[in-house]
Amino acid sequence: MRKVFACLFLTILTLLGCSDNENHLETEEIQIQNEYHYLALGDSYTIGQSVCETCRFPEQLKDSLKNHLNASDKITVKVVAQTGWTTSNLKTAITNENLISEYDLVTLLIGVNNQYQNKPFLLYETEFPELLQKAIILAKGNKNRVIVISIPDYAFTPFGQSSSNPQSISNELDNYNLFAKNYAESQGIIFINITDITRNGLNNPDLVASDNLHPSKLAYSKFVERILPDAKNILGI
Repeated sequence: MRKVFACLFLTILTLLGCSDNENHLETEEIQIQNEYHYLALGDSYTIGQSVCETCRFPEQLKDSLKNHLNASDKITVKVVAQTGWTTSNLKTAITNENLISEYDLVTLLIGVNNQYQNKPFLLYETEFPELLQKAIILAKGNKNRVIVISIPDYAFTPFGQSSSNPQSISNELDNYNLFAKNYAESQGIIFINITDITRNGLNNPDLVASDNLHPSKLAYSKFVERILPDAKNILGI
């Protein structure tokens, strides 16, 4: 009889132990890490022409955001951008990428090549709103997850200074940025101005990349300083 009770006691202890282990496993499963998805749409200023891949602003922004996440959280960045892209090129690329509406944060910086290639301003007035609506759709349909970034001013670079009229470049880009700002804000979408940072490029050559045209890693880090507070709020971190 004693052996029977001993066996029953051991069986009960074993079952209780298994139950504790199962509860522990269930607790671990509940602690699933958060995964954030960031989409950066643009042109050379987004792809980071003439700087390293981790130097471009979307990667620097991702790294800065990671510093505010829990150790188990993850953040990924997808860049849809190429040097020379106009609004038309970006529209086509978004379609070709077959992107899905899964992004927690979307940034849009586009327009310099419309100006540089002397495209009609009407094209920007037509296609920028279309791109912004696409960005909202990709941001899970939530306009509060989208940030529009102003166009840098390449007039304040050695390349820009070699043009016949650097001031006209600045004036035209001001028109592009004013339209983007007014449209974005009319839709209740965040607009962040970084153009003034790039207008220090002649006084501070370290803000210009080695190609004498695009922003440097340092310039992009200054972009991120301005974007980061809003990006954190969007992700709730």
